[in-house]
Amino acid sequence: MHIPEYAHALIQSALPSVPTSRQVGAVDCCLCDRPFEDRLPVALGPTPESGLFGCHPCLRRLVTQARRARDAALTQDAEQALAQAAVWRPARERHLARLDRVRQAAEAVAELAAGDRTEPLQVAWLLVSLESAYTWIPDAPEPPATAAEEATELKEEGFRLDLAMITAREAVADRLVYHLINEAQPPEPEMCEEFECPQDCSGRHDSTHIDCGPDEVFEDLLRHGVTVQRPEPEPPSPRLMALLEGAGTEEKPTPLPGIEEGAPAVLAHLGIDTDDTDVLVSAAAVGLVADAWREGPLDRIHAADDGPSDGEIFAQSVDLYRWARAALLAARDEGPEELLAFVAIASDLDLPWAGGSPFTLRAVSAPVAELVQQIDDRVWFTTEVIRGQGWRAALLHRALSAASRAPRHFGMPSWPDTVRTVMERLALLDRSDAPEALADLTAVQAALLEAPDELGAQALDWISRQALLE
Repeated sequence: MHIPEYAHALIQSALPSVPTSRQVGAVDCCLCDRPFEDRLPVALGPTPESGLFGCHPCLRRLVTQARRARDAALTQDAEQALAQAAVWRPARERHLARLDRVRQAAEAVAELAAGDRTEPLQVAWLLVSLESAYTWIPDAPEPPATAAEEATELKEEGFRLDLAMITAREAVADRLVYHLINEAQPPEPEMCEEFECPQDCSGRHDSTHIDCGPDEVFEDLLRHGVTVQRPEPEPPSPRLMALLEGAGTEEKPTPLPGIEEGAPAVLAHLGIDTDDTDVLVSAAAVGLVADAWREGPLDRIHAADDGPSDGEIFAQSVDLYRWARAALLAARDEGPEELLAFVAIASDLDLPWAGGSPFTLRAVSAPVAELVQQIDDRVWFTTEVIRGQGWRAALLHRALSAASRAPRHFGMPSWPDTVRTVMERLALLDRSDAPEALADLTAVQAALLEAPDELGAQALDWISRQALLE
């Protein structure tokens, strides 16, 4: 009977932790504990001749259950991705358009300030209205996980706008912006009472905090013969409303709507108890390493002639799991900025990897910039989920990644079962050419359960070559 790969984890979780002699001897099914009699037993490993055996009905039932869980998760992921994309792309286009319009306005202000046709006082007011338009730019929309790469253009356009603003500010500063405004305006003694000025006030009042709104700069430029298309109106950002009203504004759309309602059931079905904070944090740490570090760019680095070996990647992933777990726990009490500690370690180009490896990212010939950027982007998204929806929602999001991409990795609930299977297979192998660290099987089992990287990258390489973890 063929057992598909997606059913392995569920079948393994259903196996008894202490099998009976009849189950080991292929007399009774290890799943329903009924005698095989005339039914054909199916070997479940570690070899076709030894280990545990199951009957066809039990295995068909578990395979069907695993297939339904897989299909339901895929359908839910696809529907969520489509819904998120339908909201994300129009918001992205609107935001790009506003960034472009304000950038054009900044370039026009810089050009006028650099010339001599515009009075210094008018140039100063142009900068004030430009700064207002810049302040009114809403926060960039959050990309869904499936469209994370599409957020690159938002960052690039935001960077171009920031450069244009710097240029405009420098040009206007040469014309003595706010000093010129305050000195050029006529005295207004009638305003002194409103501003509660001292008795000796000259009637001139500071103008450095004037806000002209988001669109005044386009009207001002038009009076100077420069036409820039006005962007479509958008709700003001929460930051600006807090400044204007002293209070918050309407709630920002959540990055992952519905995750706290739907994720616990899915994770429970996959063997992760979301009510156990320790288990949930560990799974989220595995997911964060898988999403931010292990997926994508690292495969190209691994394939390079001077890239890391399987054992080095295994050891480093275990060490990064610890950093991710510690950072997630710190983020609960100290805020999402604590995740930057994980970013610093995961993207350090000069840090030798775990397991006694001399490998560093700087030494590899393959490009590493994409990996560093991915680590920054994925961790940034997790910090935004914590800010927008809370710490638990971020854990659920990354735990779902772990359950689907790394269900048998170190840090997951099924890891002890994986270690037990590895040890059963390891005991049957000829280890004459194995590293010395694999000589004492009791010590090997303890290390695999608690700190696999302490076995060393060479020992983990040998384990990987024997396909013991597959």
